[in-house]
Amino acid sequence: MTFDLNFTKMQAYGNDYVYIETITQSIKNLNELSRKLSDRHFGIGSDGMILICPSNIADFRMRVFNPDGTEAEMCGNGVRSVGKFVYDKGFTSKTEFTVETLGGIKRIYLDVENHKAKNITAVIGAPILEAKKVPVLCGSERCVDFPVKLDDRIFHTTAISLGNPHCVSFIDDVANFNLAKYGPLMEHHEIFPRRVNAEFCEVIDRNTLKLRTWERGTSETLACATGCSTCVVGGVLTDRCDRKADVHQIGGVTRIEWDAKTDNILMTAPSEMVFDGTVSLDSEVFKG
Repeated sequence: MTFDLNFTKMQAYGNDYVYIETITQSIKNLNELSRKLSDRHFGIGSDGMILICPSNIADFRMRVFNPDGTEAEMCGNGVRSVGKFVYDKGFTSKTEFTVETLGGIKRIYLDVENHKAKNITAVIGAPILEAKKVPVLCGSERCVDFPVKLDDRIFHTTAISLGNPHCVSFIDDVANFNLAKYGPLMEHHEIFPRRVNAEFCEVIDRNTLKLRTWERGTSETLACATGCSTCVVGGVLTDRCDRKADVHQIGGVTRIEWDAKTDNILMTAPSEMVFDGTVSLDSEVFKG
């Protein structure tokens, strides 16, 4: 016996997810469902699955699942897209609201045009710099410009958490960098006990960066907003960039600000709905 599950495909600069609201729908076996739906050949195809759920401590709750079925703590493009989803689809009329994540509660601000959310700003809080909370095993209180050997090359990386673990290594010529080789080596390096989202960043000037990201449990993605934030934080800590910068990715440009007064990170960029659909699933396996 089967049932029809409603979903929306959304993308933020090419960082695409399958969005499912569980406010009116009930599902189970979420790890397996994410693997099934994310498959680009036999499923819908995406960088993962994001659930929009009720929350007891915020306006909404977001859950993020990678294509390999693992659950992630946070996703910057995801939480911004959730903001657009709930507004455009009428789950809220507010243009300022909160979203609960495993990485904490995030505040969303919407720039609305013609009754649709256009640019979405997420205030994702202060970066976590304490090594044991990232977590990263680097032998010091903070992991800033720490040398990490990957095969035949040494990278100087800075590790932070934005609700999920990230590290950034500053390099030259990011466009021709062999991310397929060094990305998974960094993701699975022994100093990261929970693996890591690995950013490789080129500095153009103090307000302009170029980024490629290898996402934990996913591979390279066209955009990563928390990755952009990691680059700016890492750049400020090593005096490579200012606190406000445009981060250029394959998919587009995200504006990041690390506010000196509040210590909060603000990320601003658009998000788009690609299409709505339904998928027929086995009721015994996936219906909650």
